[in-house]
Amino acid sequence: MDLERPLAAAPPMIDPFGRAVTYLRVSVTDRCDFRCVYCMSEHMNFLPKPELLTLEELDRVCSAFVAKGVRKLRLTGGEPLVRRDVMTLIKSLGRHLETGALDELTLTTNGSQLARHAADLHAAGIRRINVSLDTLKPDLFAKITRWGRLPQVLDGIEAAKRAGLQIKINTVALKGVNEAEIPSLVEWAHGEGHDITLIETMPMGDIDGDRTDQYLPLSQVRRTLATRWTLDEMDFRTGGPARYVSVKETGGRLGFITPLTHNFCESCNRVRLTCTGTLYMCLGQDDAADLRAAVRASEADDILNATIDEAIGRKPKGHDFIIDRDHKRPAVARHMSLTGG
Repeated sequence: MDLERPLAAAPPMIDPFGRAVTYLRVSVTDRCDFRCVYCMSEHMNFLPKPELLTLEELDRVCSAFVAKGVRKLRLTGGEPLVRRDVMTLIKSLGRHLETGALDELTLTTNGSQLARHAADLHAAGIRRINVSLDTLKPDLFAKITRWGRLPQVLDGIEAAKRAGLQIKINTVALKGVNEAEIPSLVEWAHGEGHDITLIETMPMGDIDGDRTDQYLPLSQVRRTLATRWTLDEMDFRTGGPARYVSVKETGGRLGFITPLTHNFCESCNRVRLTCTGTLYMCLGQDDAADLRAAVRASEADDILNATIDEAIGRKPKGHDFIIDRDHKRPAVARHMSLTGG
């Protein structure tokens, strides 16, 4: 066998609506060193260790998906870099990049641990990361994240840039919180050479507050930005739900993720795996498959593969997200930190 020759691409999994499932997002931990106000409550009860897939089990499940045609893996959390020895998993998954079975291995992070891990991430084969950052004001950053410190995150972003990682900034648009700062965030990101994507807050989990007070429609934000800049539509895609425009005056790309004002379900190519081995076929639905039981039932992958196939056959057409005064309860009870952003 010629080990230098890339493996033939596996045929993609096809869901009931004819969509190819080629993208797996994996939450490696539900734990985080921040407590962002739109993501989780301040006093969280995290999962006990025996309920989590081991790093070896996460590798096995991810590899099963790669063998089934997944071309992109994104590691998320919680904060993925707070999981002990997570670099062991990342380095191991990098082997699929070397064989050509995987197109991209990426990471979403809050940036708090980037300063010490950036070089190792690049060495493992990661070339692109998303960093969550909702403000450049230290006091407001502390208020939004509750436990975070802005200088630590900015140092991490700079370390990632030095390491050769391409960075996309993810900003959750929050009404009356960072709304007025969005133009300056875009200017800063583009000035640093980073793409930036704005995200509508999503109705997931109990967050100790009313999301109608946070929700800012991105259709409104875009109209406001269009009075300031020239926004030109682009065909550029990264494999996720963001739709991009180029900003003529800054020369950068600006993305919009709009699960509420204009959902992206018709082109969904994603499924999500939690750190417990629960596979969610849709972020906004509760139907799930237990891959932990399948992994632990046998050392062979027959049961795991059959469970994955059956789950993909149940992937729904779309989510049921809605935010208004009549729907104060979250659309799904689990927190975003469990499912993975």
